Amino acid sequence: MRVLRDLAKNRGLYSMAIPGIVFLVVFSYIPLSGHLLAFKDFQISKGIWGSDWVGLDNFRFFFSNRDWIQVTVNTVYLNALFIIFEMVFALLIALFLNEIRLKWFKRTIQSVVFLPYFISWVVVGYMAFILFNNTDGLINRVLSMTGLQSVDWYQTPWVWPIILTLTRIWKSAGYYSIILLAAITGFSSDYYESARLDGATRLQQMKYITLPLLKPQIIILVLLGVGRIFYGDFGMIYGIIGDNGILFPTTDVIDTYSYRALRQLGNFSMSSAIVFYQSIMGLIAVVSFNALVRKIDKDSRLF
Repeated sequence: MRVLRDLAKNRGLYSMAIPGIVFLVVFSYIPLSGHLLAFKDFQISKGIWGSDWVGLDNFRFFFSNRDWIQVTVNTVYLNALFIIFEMVFALLIALFLNEIRLKWFKRTIQSVVFLPYFISWVVVGYMAFILFNNTDGLINRVLSMTGLQSVDWYQTPWVWPIILTLTRIWKSAGYYSIILLAAITGFSSDYYESARLDGATRLQQMKYITLPLLKPQIIILVLLGVGRIFYGDFGMIYGIIGDNGILFPTTDVIDTYSYRALRQLGNFSMSSAIVFYQSIMGLIAVVSFNALVRKIDKDSRLF
């Protein structure tokens, strides 16, 4: 009865939550049934429920090939780079925007840094090709004009983690900076007024007021990133790298590996086993990082 009374009293608020709940159920919970394919020999003619159970055979097939080590290391390494540098640059941009007093200039900078977030990875892939094309790419032209030797970018695996990280910063740091800036604007001005009266410089205000107050937001954003640390950004990797096997040693991630398994072998079950592996490892990563956060700052933990 207490629950019913609460529903009746706050029916307006609960009704606003219905679209989000429906979206979550349809696109997040119902697809979980697809994990059953990881334990079956899926046949399209038989469907999910009619296909035979094979236990852990699909996982054995995946783990029997040492490629799983490479793609897992690449996925975690690239995502770790993305999380760290995205957050650093997003924080710097947010702090910079917070110090701008001219509103029109502040809005212009916000738009400029936020705009790349809406550009498709396919378009970014074409932009990367224009820059790094081996024959007439813009960067190689500049190198030739300055008397330096051209670089065969698409034949040089070690440079691509750097290129992908810079690309990810350019595309996503602005988005996260807006989130951090929104948090900063919500801080009480009393803190800053007191600091100014005590003679604190702007840099000192950033260090001793803004950054400590931003800690919960930063931890949450990092925690969300850690939750997807075993999920490679398929759109980015495939849009920029494609099927260039020469670059696989540093750019092949779990998602692109799973896609090739599905496309070349038509093996739905093994692809599902790979996704299930990602889910379990992602869960372990979130729980582990949350436990670490709980020891450092209990108030900032997710659960």
